[in-house]
Amino acid sequence: MANESNSSFIVGSKNFTAVAINTASKAGEWIQSKLGDFNSLHMKYSPHDLVTEVDKGAETMIRNLIQTHFPQHSILGEEGVEPGPAASTKALQEAKEAEYLWIVDPLDGTTNFVHGFPFFSVSIALAHKGEVIVGVVYDPIRDELFVAEKGKGAYVRGRRMRTSAEDKLSDSLIATGFPADRDYALPINLQGIQALTPKVRNIRVAGSAALHLAYVAAGRLSGFWEIGLNAWDVAAGSLLIAESGGTVTDTFGNPYSLEVRNVLASNGLIHQQFQQELAAAQAIGAGAL
Repeated sequence: MANESNSSFIVGSKNFTAVAINTASKAGEWIQSKLGDFNSLHMKYSPHDLVTEVDKGAETMIRNLIQTHFPQHSILGEEGVEPGPAASTKALQEAKEAEYLWIVDPLDGTTNFVHGFPFFSVSIALAHKGEVIVGVVYDPIRDELFVAEKGKGAYVRGRRMRTSAEDKLSDSLIATGFPADRDYALPINLQGIQALTPKVRNIRVAGSAALHLAYVAAGRLSGFWEIGLNAWDVAAGSLLIAESGGTVTDTFGNPYSLEVRNVLASNGLIHQQFQQELAAAQAIGAGAL
């Protein structure tokens, strides 16, 4: 069984996880070198959803590095997809049938990057037949690399990660985001914030879903939820949490898949209570989105 497990992550002696780590590290190093030194800034989906040439340059670098090692693999990257939820859903539908699909957010937290707020990350996942088997989230500011391989655990700075031990929502530090979709996702998320704030220890909104998910895996947060995310925001973090003993579902409590856009993640212990509070506040969004 050990050989079988190993073989699923290696093709022609090229290790998937090693390529993901190397690629995320190189992209993160380049992104950090551009902090405060980029020339063009564009609005993407709304005035709150920004893109710079750094996002695009990082994705090009990531694509080139992956394709050097795995030219037959497919890549779904944020900057290769038109803005908006409909385009994101369509792009995933077209890509998800690929045997091997790399799912890339070259710079998760662009608004933070633009303002010099040091909370952003590179997120790279590899799905095999729709199931995430490798997940890497890299924080270049802190030089923290969160990495997981299916069935082999999750690590940060070489140490095994475990989710937090809080078993009550009232003892939990949780996080969310302010979605760029101001018409649909944001009002629902705000309902959730209003309902949950009195019932948790506190809520953080730091602006990188991938890094928040990595923090749940590392036990720094007990939970995270957000309405209207994309596969590239969540894929790597979902495996980090699963391999650290936590739980990732949609906001209805259904198992995570690449199609899930309304995400609920936790240490597992608070998950049911977390989901119930959001549901009671009508803050879980529509099904199967």
